Amino acid sequence: MITLFGIKNCDTMKKAFRWFDDNNLEYAFHDYKKAGLDEATAKTWVEKLGWENVINKRGTTWRKLEEETKRTMNNDNAIDIMISQPSIIKRPLLIIKQSMAEDVLYLGFNAEEYAQKLL
Repeated sequence: MITLFGIKNCDTMKKAFRWFDDNNLEYAFHDYKKAGLDEATAKTWVEKLGWENVINKRGTTWRKLEEETKRTMNNDNAIDIMISQPSIIKRPLLIIKQSMAEDVLYLGFNAEEYAQKLL
């Protein structure tokens, strides 16, 4: 099972939705702006991918952070900010549930990479 995490109105998310639909792949969508994000999930993402990869430093949410917060960012701070301001998370984040194996995570949208890994 594939779960797409993101925000419904994000342009990159729309590209990912279109790609999944065009390729007839089933997925669940978790809009963390509406449904929120729990601490355990945020912690797992940061541990597996690194806060530097999970946090979108190009977005408005990052730019609005205080300089001190940006300068002192670490795993714990990133998790707190991800929970309180989920729009700071790079999108989309895919989780592929593997039977009897650890979940596989992909970050961002790249049609070629998706095709190689998901088709």
